[in-house]
Amino acid sequence: MTTAENLKEKIESRKSQLGVIGLGYVGLPLAVRAAAVGFPVLGFDVSLERVAAIQSGESYIGDVPTEALKPLVQSGALNATTDFTRLAECDVIVICVPTPLNVTRDPDMKYIRIASEDITRTLRSGQLIVLESTTYPGTTEELVLQRLAASGLAVGEDFFLAFSPERIDPGQVSSKGWTVENTPKIVGGVTMRCTDLAVAFYSHITSQVVPVSSPRVAELAKLFENIFRVVNIALVNELTLLCDQMNLNVWEVIDAAATKPFGFMKFTPGPGVGGHCIPIDPFYLSWKAREYGLSTRFIELAGEINLHMPSYVRELVIRALNAGRKSLNGSLIVLLGVAYKKDVADYRESPAFRIIDLLEHDGARVVCCDPYVDEFQSHDGRMFQTVPLSDDLLSSADCVVIITDHSVFDYKQIVEKSPVVVDTRNATRDVQQGREKIVLL
Repeated sequence: MTTAENLKEKIESRKSQLGVIGLGYVGLPLAVRAAAVGFPVLGFDVSLERVAAIQSGESYIGDVPTEALKPLVQSGALNATTDFTRLAECDVIVICVPTPLNVTRDPDMKYIRIASEDITRTLRSGQLIVLESTTYPGTTEELVLQRLAASGLAVGEDFFLAFSPERIDPGQVSSKGWTVENTPKIVGGVTMRCTDLAVAFYSHITSQVVPVSSPRVAELAKLFENIFRVVNIALVNELTLLCDQMNLNVWEVIDAAATKPFGFMKFTPGPGVGGHCIPIDPFYLSWKAREYGLSTRFIELAGEINLHMPSYVRELVIRALNAGRKSLNGSLIVLLGVAYKKDVADYRESPAFRIIDLLEHDGARVVCCDPYVDEFQSHDGRMFQTVPLSDDLLSSADCVVIITDHSVFDYKQIVEKSPVVVDTRNATRDVQQGREKIVLL
């Protein structure tokens, strides 16, 4: 029996030990799903706090309920460690580490490099390594494979390497939407054997696996998914700015266009883009394109438009205050929502950070309310505490700004108690009374 055949047999019988590097928004849901279907799982993370939480059966990710995690830990199906030498125990290793941008908006690959080097130190024959972290085309072969090959083992013969992009959509567990279990998984291996083994593994994890010809195809497919979104969000944000000048309600325009049953996909405007994917991933392709002497003008323009939206929100706040003969300087502004998306606790790259900066720069006092976020750290490292939403807070504010349209907010009550409301999400669409106090994006 060959090395590949032996590994495939272990995968098919779910006896292969799975190692997941990075236990965040991507890694932990994958680890829990794999353990739930019968794989023994060992999670790896540099954070002592995360590892301790998992070992006690406590989840820190909204899409992973503690009641789902705890039985898996108690039964021994899922464990976590900071000891990366234990990667040698794993038959399948999935890399789920962050891929941020640096200060010049170029890809910061240090976490992938570190994970690759950790694996290389313990690499043995019969291991499948899969990179899930979103990155530019070529990373799997140019960065990860280059380091693994230093072990002297041969890819496709001794060890196996593939790329399978994460497709996590935060907040979907509670809404019974797209999860690890039912979201199709793209897989591209360095060799056909690599692809075959990765497909065999993910076939146990999700309902549909889509093999492609190479890791580069899979890497670019992931970027294209997010670029499609960022360009269309930018288009509708630009339409919003135009409708403002034309004195038209952009939400009415979009709803009317969305009645077309073909050839149209509805996107909605907002105060800016947030999360790990939309504000960051498109720039990975822009960076890579420069290697080929090409300029990705749509991506760059979309980024410019979306980055302008927090400034437009500031302008709407100033208008709302001016209508009441008030100045932004010295005014109390209450921001409703810190998370980048409704009904989640995830505030990565939230547009709220930039909006806070702009308002405070002009002398406003800013208070944030978010039932999902108790405290948060802004992009410049400052720590903020949120406060509970109350009628007294609303009535004492000079302006209330809806940044995140959480379902738990009572928008009728918010409009009733607030002097003026800037609504960046059309969350007040069903509020009938007090519409004269609402300023829509």
